[in-house]
Formats: sequence, structure tokens, C-alpha cells
Amino acid sequence: MLKPANGAPASVGNGVTVSFEAPNRAAIDAFHAGALACGGIDEGTPGPRGWAPDAYAAYARDLDGNKLAAYCFKAA
Repeated sequence: MLKPANGAPASVGNGVTVSFEAPNRAAIDAFHAGALACGGIDEGTPGPRGWAPDAYAAYARDLDGNKLAAYCFKAA
């Protein structure tokens, strides 16, 4: 169990991330753009991540405050 990265108490959308595996990087870019177009908040623009080889991910918060992520491990 991890504490929320921002140091605030765990609550809906804080300390919880719902993640989806994407088929490719383009799908992650589309996920992030769509989330923002629907009023979501950027929590991490699409891009490489250092936590695994070829990791690429994006993060957004939905209108209820839930943190969503899309990721893949496909080379560019």
C-alpha cells in the first residue's frame, strides 16, 4: 500500500489510479486528448516513463476526481 504522492490524505481519486493497457502510443495520445476535451484535468502528458523499458503513459483526472492512466510498453 502506498500513500498518495502529493502527501494529502487518501480519498476518492487521491491515492487511487485506474490504469488501462493501450495497444500502442497513438492510443495513449488519443486517450489523453479525449480526456482533456471532455473536461478532464492533465495529470501527466503522454510521454516516455522511466519505470520500465519502453514505458509510455499518460494520466488525467476525470470529472469526479478519479485518476486515470493509459500505458504501453511498445517501442516508438
